[in-house]
Amino acid sequence: MLGCNCSPFFSYTMEQGNVSIQKVNGVATITFFHPQSNSLPGALLRELANTITLVGNDSEIKVVILKSEGEKAFCAGASFDELIAIDSKESGLIFFTGFALVINALRNIPQLVIGRVQNKAVGGGVGIASAVDYCFATTQASVKLSELVVGIGPFVVGPAVQRKIGLSAMSQLAINASEWQSAQWAREKGLYTAIFETTEEMDSAIESLALKLCNSNPEAMSELKKIFWEGTENWDTLLTERARISGRLVLSDFTKAAIQKFKQK
Repeated sequence: MLGCNCSPFFSYTMEQGNVSIQKVNGVATITFFHPQSNSLPGALLRELANTITLVGNDSEIKVVILKSEGEKAFCAGASFDELIAIDSKESGLIFFTGFALVINALRNIPQLVIGRVQNKAVGGGVGIASAVDYCFATTQASVKLSELVVGIGPFVVGPAVQRKIGLSAMSQLAINASEWQSAQWAREKGLYTAIFETTEEMDSAIESLALKLCNSNPEAMSELKKIFWEGTENWDTLLTERARISGRLVLSDFTKAAIQKFKQK
């Protein structure tokens, strides 16, 4: 894809999961992976945020593609093992701040970011899909904000989701937290720009757009992105405060019991 002028493939591997970058002719593809349905533990969230920022600082990169590995879930959201292990407001804040870091990294880099959602997105995964600038998906890419089911809420990702699809649609997802909404629904609400029957069709569309953007004026794209994100200048503070709410709620007996019940399904 995207020609043959490729840089080395960089991969940052943790005990479980990894983040990798591949640069091809001005396009940086960032891929994240976790064996549990591409869920995102704290260390992986921070590595993903750092990688996005690193790519954003590379003047040779004109456009960014964000994707996850495999053909199953795009992202299952937070790591339930880590959620259960949270034992203080401080550790809760640190964990949920991971999602804030990723969203703000996507918001702050100058390049436009294309999202690739190959299958279901849950919780934080919906937040990440909402924080890219242009998102493609397959017809299998249904969405769900399941946080209320486990006793918390989509506090950190909520601003990104609301910005993308509006308060009414976001509230539908947040309130009816046990129900999936289809990829078609997500496209109609503006989360996805287009949906495709196969990943091959989706990847072809992504490649075509990335090539067009690589031939566009980087300064113009950067200025456009600033306009797209107007009104979010307070998110460094806002998302941290939202993470504090989640970090407090996750300590409740209700939430701990709900997470254990959810895990046993």
